[in-house]
Amino acid sequence: MISQIKPHITGEFSTAVVQANSSLEDQSQVFTSPSATYVGVYDGHGGPEASRFVNRHLFLYIRKFSTEYGGLSAEVLKKAFSATEQDFTHLVKRSLSFKPQMASVGSCCLVGAISDGQLYVANLGDSRAVLGRRGFDGEKKLVAERLSTDHNVSCEDVRREVEALFILMKTLLWSIAEEFGELRE
Repeated sequence: MISQIKPHITGEFSTAVVQANSSLEDQSQVFTSPSATYVGVYDGHGGPEASRFVNRHLFLYIRKFSTEYGGLSAEVLKKAFSATEQDFTHLVKRSLSFKPQMASVGSCCLVGAISDGQLYVANLGDSRAVLGRRGFDGEKKLVAERLSTDHNVSCEDVRREVEALFILMKTLLWSIAEEFGELRE
């Protein structure tokens, strides 16, 4: 499905969605105002719950923190991502007893925002932002320029973070198993 071309502060935009699963797990949103344009793409996996949650909450946090900090910034985006992730984690914990599949859903997240002439790009997961621009040689050919870095285990910093979490989880599970063992004695 392709949306109609719509105006924003520095030009026009449209969106396209291709459904790959029987249940649409992906979400997207575009907000425009006289001073800013915000685009979010949320690539859900394991079910639509995570991408729908991000779609409903992330922009609200971006707006809240932008107001508190006097405008959009990298710090505002970090705080909004963190608050959204924290809220979703709480939702999953509350839902586990009656909807255990919530533990296996997730969403990649890619956000682009233009405010005061500045472009901000933020992502979690392997959704990628690419800017198409005209080449410097005067040709009409478009040149693709990557604006984001994949945030997955192929990145060494992310891999170390995940490995540290795995060790923590393994230790926690071992401790729980030891306590269960003590209960049986």
